[in-house]
Amino acid sequence: MLVMIEGIGNQNQVMSPTTCEICIEPLPLDKVFNNNNQCLHPFCLDCIAKYIEAKVEDNTANISCPALNCKQLLDPLFCRSIISNQLFDKWCETLCTSTVLNLENRSYCPNQHCSSLVINECKDEAKKVKCPNCNKFFCFKCQIPWHAGYRCEESGQVNLRDGNDVLFGELVEIKKWCRCYKCGHCLERSGGCRLVQCRLLLPSHLTLL
Repeated sequence: MLVMIEGIGNQNQVMSPTTCEICIEPLPLDKVFNNNNQCLHPFCLDCIAKYIEAKVEDNTANISCPALNCKQLLDPLFCRSIISNQLFDKWCETLCTSTVLNLENRSYCPNQHCSSLVINECKDEAKKVKCPNCNKFFCFKCQIPWHAGYRCEESGQVNLRDGNDVLFGELVEIKKWCRCYKCGHCLERSGGCRLVQCRLLLPSHLTLL
């Protein structure tokens, strides 16, 4: 049964046969939140707006329906009309941040004047990449400036190298030399089999070029 209640100014307000599960007040039909028809738990618009505000202030990105045991998410676009523009923008920002943090193939440019987010959209494992914002090369795996001529496992020593070491590493990369995995000396294959032996090590220590 629907109840007609005479309001202020001789206006009639149609009430729904239920109450809001948050404030326990009777629900006017024009104040019922229906979550874009995804779920139909009885809540008033004011309570939902305050609920969203509390969740966003708590940095919650994916906000579910406040009904007990309901996992249906609230649609930000559908809720936009009942919250402030500032709250909507903050909710969207929180959603974007949450999405980025859940990405596996992501890295940040190590250039302190840039720090742009870089996402690897390729299926293969990225190593040397060029930041699309500052155009500087860095190692996607190590998240440091590109360590030319040095392996990733040696990247922790980059800050300890002088200018000559850096230039030599760049020369190694240009010449496409390979460094022995045992002693670190550079090897160059002029032809023949890719399996070579470093002259400084035992015959059992072979390197694949």
